[in-house]
Amino acid sequence: MSLAIKTWANTNAEENAMNDDHLDLWLRMIRMCREKDLSSKKVLDFGCNQGGFLKTLYKKNPFEKAIGVDIAESSIEAATLNLEGEPIDYVHTAFLKNYEDYFDIAYSHEVLYLLPNLNEHAQQIKSCLKDDGVYYAVIGCHIDNPLWPQWHKIISDYSNVPVQNYSLDDYAQAFFKEGFSVSALPFSMDDFIELKPRNEYFPTVMDSLDYYTRHKIFFRFQKK
Repeated sequence: MSLAIKTWANTNAEENAMNDDHLDLWLRMIRMCREKDLSSKKVLDFGCNQGGFLKTLYKKNPFEKAIGVDIAESSIEAATLNLEGEPIDYVHTAFLKNYEDYFDIAYSHEVLYLLPNLNEHAQQIKSCLKDDGVYYAVIGCHIDNPLWPQWHKIISDYSNVPVQNYSLDDYAQAFFKEGFSVSALPFSMDDFIELKPRNEYFPTVMDSLDYYTRHKIFFRFQKK
């Protein structure tokens, strides 16, 4: 995606909420990944927003070097300003073409549903990963999620990027086409799921529980 935009969302509140609401999810991602020692690894965060995931990852599992990419100029600026000496660079997604066969491991969290072309994304990830490199992608925004019709409208109202309608099979097939091995499991939070008295995303308690145990999916794509 070579598009450049100023911000992902229409308001700063929405931008900031992405960081505030995702910390527990990022920690869960980190715990679930097979690779624990990243000290000699080069890492990619695709769709880094304001850089929170890579900072969190570095505190838990320090890496040699990381690149965070995004199409939103304000996100890249904010992520860079938030650095505190970590070995991380934040750049526009278009610069990934300069990192062929560079990364050992890549991550994305709730990004794929905004991409206009999944096949191009799979090709892009294949190009920048080393052989046997791994891409972890978490996604709950898909048409197999029964809450998706209302979520699509909610997200479309604040997103500056068109929201797509992909199935879980669409995500998997894009990477199968590029020769990746593909595996997946439910995200399944390993602690209590925080509930809110009013939540337009999860109208009922069961909606929250069902989503995290069945519909939020953790993909593992490995380049062969």
